[in-house]
Amino acid sequence: MTVQDEGSEDGGSSGPKVVALGGGHGLYASLSALRTVARDLTAIVTVADDGGSSGRLRRELGVIPPGDLRMALAALCGDDEWGQTWSRVVQHRFRSEGELHGHAVGNLLIVALWELLDDPVQGLDWVGRLLGAHGRVLPMASVPLDIQAEVELDGEVTTVRGQVACALTPGRVRAISLLPPDPPACPQAVQAIHDADWVVFGPGSWFTSVLPHLKVPELAQALHATTARRLVVLNLAPQPGETDGFSPEKHLEVLREHAPSLAVDAVLADNGVVGDPRELEKAVVSLGARLILADVGACDGSPRHDGPRLANVLDEIFREKR
Repeated sequence: MTVQDEGSEDGGSSGPKVVALGGGHGLYASLSALRTVARDLTAIVTVADDGGSSGRLRRELGVIPPGDLRMALAALCGDDEWGQTWSRVVQHRFRSEGELHGHAVGNLLIVALWELLDDPVQGLDWVGRLLGAHGRVLPMASVPLDIQAEVELDGEVTTVRGQVACALTPGRVRAISLLPPDPPACPQAVQAIHDADWVVFGPGSWFTSVLPHLKVPELAQALHATTARRLVVLNLAPQPGETDGFSPEKHLEVLREHAPSLAVDAVLADNGVVGDPRELEKAVVSLGARLILADVGACDGSPRHDGPRLANVLDEIFREKR
C-alpha cells in the first residue's frame, strides 16, 4: 500500500491555500474538515502543553511538546485504510503499570525523529509522509513555551503559569502572555501565513490554543501583514475553567483585546449557540468582519463540530458563496 497522492478524494485540487491555527481537539476538528476542501493546508500548532505524555517528554528531554502536533497529523490522515490505521496508531496510548503508561505512540515517534534528524520541522514532515497526511504540520515556535495567565477570582487577580493550570483555573482568565516573552517563531510557519489565501483561527481552547499565536512576535506580525483573508470559527461551548460563562461575542472581545489592530474578514458561528444575534453581530462588525451563521455542530447535540457539515460551510465561504 502506498500513501495517497495529493489531489485525491481527501483534498481539493482547486481549493485555496489555508493556514489553520490552534491546538488540541479544536484544531483536530477544523483540520478534519479543511483537509477535504483546501488545495494546500498547513497547521500551525501551539507548543505550550505541559501535561500528560507531552509534559513528561518535555521535562525529560527538553523538546517541544509533541502532543498537539501529533493530533494535528492524525487529523490530516485520509479516510482510506492506510490513513485510518495510521491515525489510530499514532493516537494509541499505552496502558501499563510502568513508565510507558499514558504515552502516545505518535509522541514517541515524533520525538525519536527529532533526535535522529535534529530538526523539528523535518521530523514532522517525515511523520506526515509516513501517515499520508493531507497537509503540513508546523510548531508555532522553535522552543517550548509556557503560558502565563492573569486570573481573576473573587475580585483578586493572580498569575497562573502553565497550560494545564490555565486551562483548569477556577477563576476567569483575563489575559495571557508567553514565557519566554519573545520566542523565535518557526520560519516555515511565518512563510506559510504570508503565502496563504485564508488563515483560520479556532475552534479551540481560546486562551491556551488560539490566542498564543498572537503572542509570538514574528507570527503576530505575519498575521497582521498577510494578504490572506482571516476567518474566526467560534466554539460551540465555553471551555470549562478557562472560558466559563463566555458568550460567543465575549470570545471576539477577548481576541480584539489581545490583537487590537488585527482585521478579520469573517466569523463563523453555529446557529444553536448564538444567544443574542444582535450582540454577536455588533462584536463581529467591530472586527471589520461579516457574520456567517450555519449549522456546523454535531447532530447529537454534543459541543463538537461535525466534520462534513463544517467542511461544506467552509467550502462555501472560500468560494464566496456565503
